[in-house]
Amino acid sequence: MYAVIRVGTSQERVTEGQVVRVDLRSEEVGADVEFQPVLLVDGDQVVAGPALKGATVTAKIIGDEKGPKIRALTYKAKAIQRRRWGHRQHYSTVEITKISAKA
Repeated sequence: MYAVIRVGTSQERVTEGQVVRVDLRSEEVGADVEFQPVLLVDGDQVVAGPALKGATVTAKIIGDEKGPKIRALTYKAKAIQRRRWGHRQHYSTVEITKISAKA
């Protein structure tokens, strides 16, 4: 059985026991969180749309981590206009503990 869950602005395909990196969550390490599935597949049975009303995906937050550092430079030719900037995304690592079709 696997599910496709909505995490922030993206979607992730998960199974029980899988460790997934998601957008940073405000909950503490060790807390349980629930995600709403968009699609649920159990063998040949595919459930989507209004039939997922009671379905949940439960996960446990393992820790926080940082993504790769992104560096960029913008400039305009023939002018003294340059700007260097960087970004490093923060993530939460979660382990999928349970996928339930009905609440």
